[in-house]
Amino acid sequence: MALKLRSQLPELTGATEWLNGQVTKEDLLGDKPTLIHFWSISCGLCKEAMPNVNEFRDQYKEQLNVIAVHMPRSEKDLDLEEIKQVAAEHDINQPIFVDNEHKLTDAFENEYVPAYYVFDAEGQLRHFQAGGGGMKMLTKRVNRVLGIKEEK
Repeated sequence: MALKLRSQLPELTGATEWLNGQVTKEDLLGDKPTLIHFWSISCGLCKEAMPNVNEFRDQYKEQLNVIAVHMPRSEKDLDLEEIKQVAAEHDINQPIFVDNEHKLTDAFENEYVPAYYVFDAEGQLRHFQAGGGGMKMLTKRVNRVLGIKEEK
């Protein structure tokens, strides 16, 4: 059971390590919406989706905070060097919360990778989706949160 819509963004605490800079909940609130995506080095779908996530991140650079959360699915996923290497290979240059103890995963009640959570500028959850593909839906939802009218 994932976070319910309109839930408040959990505190970003309990990271084993932050890669590409550290972020707090306070940093994310008030200014612009936030996309938090969960991924894992052992997840093929995550790697397939990463170019889309990156394109999305770059396209919305000025309007959206993007944070990656590395959620390990097995002992093998706990290797920090490998996480760094895969992140570099897949151009994940946004901040990465390494969640080896599942602290944030539990706070989000997240069971899936890839999983995408869109919070508005006030930190309320407006959209959740899990699984591969679905970038069109994610784009739609982010545009809605940003108040961007879609071109017909």
